[in-house]
Amino acid sequence: MSRRCMITGKSVMSGNNVSHANNRTRRKFLPNVQDTGLYSEVLKRWVKLKTSSQGLRTVEHKGGLDAFLTSTAKTKLDPALRAIKTAVEKALADKS
Repeated sequence: MSRRCMITGKSVMSGNNVSHANNRTRRKFLPNVQDTGLYSEVLKRWVKLKTSSQGLRTVEHKGGLDAFLTSTAKTKLDPALRAIKTAVEKALADKS
């Protein structure tokens, strides 16, 4: 399972555990990535995503999944989200 957020791109970072004696050992900082489902109003279906808690906050701040996808450039999206973005844009065009 890859620990990478599909919304924000957060992934595993590495660093040091530092003891009181200043001994350093390598460690990993894991992001809070969860398998979640977000509802697309335009597509009328649930979309499964791997997102961090910060990614969910970002989507809610933008106004939902559809608003997030339409306002974000295709080059900045995860490759799995690009197909969903085109489907949302196509559905919006057909609706108009």
